[in-house]
Amino acid sequence: MDMIRVLRHDDGIAEVVLGRPEAMNAISSELAHALIRACLGLASAPEVRAVVLSAAGERAFCVGADLKERNRMTDADMLRQRQLFRAAFGAVLALPQPAVAAVHGFALGGGCELALSCDLVVADATAVFGLPEVTVGLVPGGGGTQLALRRLGPGRAADLVLTGRRVGVDEAERLGLVDRRVPAGTDGRAARELARQIAANSPVAIRAAKRALRHGWGVSLEAGLDIEDAAWRTVALSADRREGIAAFTEKRPPSWPGE
Repeated sequence: MDMIRVLRHDDGIAEVVLGRPEAMNAISSELAHALIRACLGLASAPEVRAVVLSAAGERAFCVGADLKERNRMTDADMLRQRQLFRAAFGAVLALPQPAVAAVHGFALGGGCELALSCDLVVADATAVFGLPEVTVGLVPGGGGTQLALRRLGPGRAADLVLTGRRVGVDEAERLGLVDRRVPAGTDGRAARELARQIAANSPVAIRAAKRALRHGWGVSLEAGLDIEDAAWRTVALSADRREGIAAFTEKRPPSWPGE
């Protein structure tokens, strides 16, 4: 099985599938390279309107870095891999399309960070999240400290990061780590349906809205409103806006130009 598979679904949906179920989708250097290639390819594909990040196998979404591989590394190897991993997580974060994580089983360390790198997290009843890096002498390095801080707030983020404990889907939902909880075995289907709802909207508008949401976090209200204004100006003069208004007036589904 390929380390990463990219599946193109109908209605503008692409699915990136982590493909190391025998290793519970642990992130090796090879998988990180493949993830970068997949995300860069999708980022430059205008026909892709939303992305689902899912995983093969029943036991885990992803258990983080491949520690067996790391056990053979020198300090120099670790530092080289560090740059690779930053690029891999950064490629997910940089997707211009909205990204939805479909989580089942273990989402630990880098696996939790991959989910946090997406815009929305759908998790089934088997999902278990955690950032256990401090238990092996590390800190989260795939954006976990910063993404958890932004999603959960300082106290809740500190609880997860500093204890390294695992949380089931009930607590993950209460904390705000999970956006939608679904029955066991339905995370992929539910994530694709959510992605379809997003992709049915204007491609220009959803990309601009994602930029505003991402860039507006952590800035002053005044700066955030300027970011929103720039997004509004981008879409207000677009062919998508003209088509959207025309379709609404004519009581028909829009046919988005995507320009």
